[in-house]
Amino acid sequence: MRLITFEADGKQRVGAVNGDGVVDLSARMGVPSARHLIAEDRISEAEEIASSASPDYWLDEIKLGLPIEDPAKILCIGVNYLNRNAEYKDGSEAPKYPSVFMRTPLSLVPHGEPVVIPRESSQLDYEGEIVLVIGKAGRRISQAEAIEHVAGISIMNEGSVSDWLRHGKFNVTQGKNFDRSGSTGPWIETNIGTMDLGNLRIETRVNGEIRQSDTTASMAFPFRRIIEYLSAFCTLLPGDLISTGTPAGSGSRLDPPQWLREGDVVEVAVEGVGTLRNTVIRE
Repeated sequence: MRLITFEADGKQRVGAVNGDGVVDLSARMGVPSARHLIAEDRISEAEEIASSASPDYWLDEIKLGLPIEDPAKILCIGVNYLNRNAEYKDGSEAPKYPSVFMRTPLSLVPHGEPVVIPRESSQLDYEGEIVLVIGKAGRRISQAEAIEHVAGISIMNEGSVSDWLRHGKFNVTQGKNFDRSGSTGPWIETNIGTMDLGNLRIETRVNGEIRQSDTTASMAFPFRRIIEYLSAFCTLLPGDLISTGTPAGSGSRLDPPQWLREGDVVEVAVEGVGTLRNTVIRE
């Protein structure tokens, strides 16, 4: 099931995409948000309704929102593809532990809305990433049980303002959190049981040109290890988002660097999930 947050008739709703149609789960199930639906463990019920119901809306007459409008946490993993680590050309060994930082909801826009180059910089970069959406709360989750805590998978363009990543000695927070500098969506794919999560392909295109293409087989820390590590120090909650790292090929690592420009179109496609698409504007 493709689970969405959307706006129609002036109200925010939760829905399921079925072809070109949208089934209104808020009306049919009485749930106010995707996070509530996930937290109440009603995904199977929603899938059953979506598979048999006639569309309440068409995709072209609604406005998509962020898949989870109000996550308690957006956790991000840095330098998680082995060829990405080599791309830094600093002679460092493969990392022993994941690099972790956080984003705020206001730093992200939904599918179809423009991402913004801020006034403070011209170095906005794209970073295509696979997002895990937590479905069941947990602390100190074992790798064996990790996927049981995942409600579905979404997509992120984890946009970075590159020069602001280097302002501090030990952090990247400011360069990762400019308002509307990244995007996520278009939906949450809940049918992950048939996916090969250990070899899932992700591809990023800028104006149709492939810039990033790899699979999760290249990850230094697979999904299960990421969940185990993060849940060791914080409780993961339903609706939390975990962005799992970007492959080699971001604009900052090209020679010369290729920053996003006004009018560019960024598409991030994940096998079995779909494509997140956003244009680029200047503030």
